Formats: sequence, structure tokens, C-alpha cells
Amino acid sequence: MISGIDICKSYGNLEVLKGVNIEINKGEIVSIVGKSGAGKSTLLHILGTLDEFDSGDLIINGIKVGELSQKEIAQFRNQHIGFVFQFHHLMPEFTALENVCLPGFIGKKDTKKTRERGTELLKYLGLSKRMSHKPTQLSGGEQQRVAMARALINNPAVVFADEPTGNLDTSTSEELHKLIHELRKDFDQTFVIVTHNNEMAQLSDKILTMKDGLIIQV
Repeated sequence: MISGIDICKSYGNLEVLKGVNIEINKGEIVSIVGKSGAGKSTLLHILGTLDEFDSGDLIINGIKVGELSQKEIAQFRNQHIGFVFQFHHLMPEFTALENVCLPGFIGKKDTKKTRERGTELLKYLGLSKRMSHKPTQLSGGEQQRVAMARALINNPAVVFADEPTGNLDTSTSEELHKLIHELRKDFDQTFVIVTHNNEMAQLSDKILTMKDGLIIQV
């Protein structure tokens, strides 16, 4: 599903990615691990089309990302990619359901169908009684589940997660681990996760270790 070939990225004189090669198959849970500064988040942002690469190739679902215009990349990201971040990035003025539906609305999908899917996802995630609550009225774990539902609203090919348990306690982190496996089983969902959480990494199908801008272990 995802093929990154000799991906390089620098910021000024700082070479962050030094020719990364990566293959991710449909339905896999892949964890990217390594020390801070190894290039993990930069790679994740490039794979998720949030950041541009300097050289190399990135192919997602048969589409060469490097050949798309900025507008086409934004549309592609909205339709094919979901994101979950450490700090949720929920809109504080919107309810849980409204937050979940935002990518669908941005993608100009049918409003009624988007709200119906958002409702189904929140019910699936055990938040049927929290849909009208705003983020400040939700626990950290509930906010992360809302963020997960938002990532899934457009039926993405892949969900990228950057330290999704980094702001959660041990018990809530374990719940998220279980949830990711349930989503993979029930929806054949692909996940690519940057994590320092060893328990989460060990539950993955594939662990990629990064060091000094390269993947050194598969």
C-alpha cells in the first residue's frame, strides 16, 4: 500500500532523513521506534503528506505523491489518510460529533451521511453518551477516541499516529492498544505509529527502528 524509496529530507544544513526505504502492506500495524532526533516524526509527516521530501519517491495506493500539486495533495490526504496525534488537536468550540465529522465536511461529503458515520464510529468507540460533549468535558482517553473516530471518518487507506499514548496513563494506553487491534480486525485498517511505548511497539506486526535518519532494523 505504501512504498517509500530513498526518501531524503534536510532542514537547512541538517540532514534528517538520509535515504529511507519503507514498505507497508494493507492491514498491517507498523511501529516506528528510535531515540529522539532519529527522524521518526519527520518520516511520519512525509508519509502522511504533511511535509514534503527533497528527493526519492513516495507511492500510496498506486499514486506517486511527488507528482501531485499542493491542491491535489490536500485532497488526497483528506480522502485517503487519517491522523491521530499525541495532543488530540480537537476544536474546543465543537462537540465530539462535530469534531469527528470535520474531515467529511471539509471533503464536501454528504452532511447527513457524514453525521451518520460519525455517530456510528462514536458508538463503536463507546462514546454514544458523549457525542454532544465538548473536548474540555471529556477525559484524555475519551478525547483520544474522538480523535481516532475523526481519523476514520473518511474511510482512510491508512491511519498515521504520532505518539498516540504519549499523553495517556498506563491503563488508558492499554485501552488504546486494544482499540487499534480491534480496528485492524474489524475494518482491516492499516496503522503506522511512531511511539516510545514499548508495549505498543511489541503488539505491532512490524517494528522499524530508526537511527540517524535511517531505518536500521526491520
